[in-house]
Amino acid sequence: MAGTDDRAASGRHPGADRGAPLDLAELQRVLLVRADNIGDVVMLTPALSALRAALPRARLDLLASPAGAVVRALIPELDGVLAVSPSWQQLSGDVPGTHAARREWALLELIRSRRYDAMLVFTSFSQSPWPVAHLGLLAGIGVRVVHSREFAGAVATHWVTPPPDTTHQVDRCLHLLAAIGVPDRGRALRLRVPDSADRLAEALLARVPCVRFALLVPGASCPARRYPAGRFAAAAAQIAGAGLPVRVVGPAGEAALVGDVVRTAGHPDVQALAPPTVPGFAALLRRAAVAVTNNSAGMHIADAVGTPVAVAYAGTERHGDMRPRTVPGELLAEPVSCSPCRQLTCPYDHECLDVPPERLAAAALRLAAPHTPEEDRWLPNSASSTRARTTAPLRL
Repeated sequence: MAGTDDRAASGRHPGADRGAPLDLAELQRVLLVRADNIGDVVMLTPALSALRAALPRARLDLLASPAGAVVRALIPELDGVLAVSPSWQQLSGDVPGTHAARREWALLELIRSRRYDAMLVFTSFSQSPWPVAHLGLLAGIGVRVVHSREFAGAVATHWVTPPPDTTHQVDRCLHLLAAIGVPDRGRALRLRVPDSADRLAEALLARVPCVRFALLVPGASCPARRYPAGRFAAAAAQIAGAGLPVRVVGPAGEAALVGDVVRTAGHPDVQALAPPTVPGFAALLRRAAVAVTNNSAGMHIADAVGTPVAVAYAGTERHGDMRPRTVPGELLAEPVSCSPCRQLTCPYDHECLDVPPERLAAAALRLAAPHTPEEDRWLPNSASSTRARTTAPLRL
């Protein structure tokens, strides 16, 4: 038992860490909460693997944002998903109070109707678990497990003191599970790409054929994380000029950005791909020799499907919060005093992303070389149909 001084130093509240021991075998219906972006759900996959191993016969549902919910097709451990836009994840208060209240009542009734035995709330260090945990209490969920240093009485049955704020998101999720007796089953991100997604990727690539390519993903969920399109274009032209074709991709909403990068690059081997589904995007990333991204969903999905990644890494987060750890990767950024800022839009001149395109291109080419037998897996008559890269340490 840690001493009082140790508890105070760690931010542990004296009311925390007192939940009763759990009999995991009694949990038959479990609601997992991670109502964030795609990358946050991808970083939850090691925890989902651990839960599925510990609860092989339980139903596991994920409460996710509409964006995060689309990853469900790539996560076999999940039985279902509740795609919602809850008030505690909204940045704007423009929704009239009565309408917002109706939506919360509807969500409460939805959760209540599913008759869950347990709710596990996964958060980053800056998020509060208490709004959704209170919904769980009102819905009659008997086991409610959260991370928090803030007092909220008996809203949670298992109020777990979180690890240090600098903990990687994968490790933070596993820490919550360890508190209720769920053992770690590995820390590598894992997504399963369905055959239909592979067929989609094959069709998209057939329109701009190449055997081996870099996949450039210029978008991000917020402007503060976006490397300038002109610099992405310059890096793409240099990669293509070195002999590695570049394919540029994004969702339909980023078609203009993708087109801007391709036009500005002005190189015949820098070509746009039609917008894929999220599973199709994962299949494209799995086929690429290297991914070139912002610190966004593309970075996490590349990590989960085994593709090296060169990242223009904005100063919105620390490198250790969510860096890829199971594939070779290089995170490129300029040190700035305002990082980590957690901003959606940079209030300054984006100095953290003042990375020369030459550096990004050189990193991508290093990660794509040498040409290994594993990268021949998509060629005709290839003996291997899955990626088997050896994990290498990050070069930061």
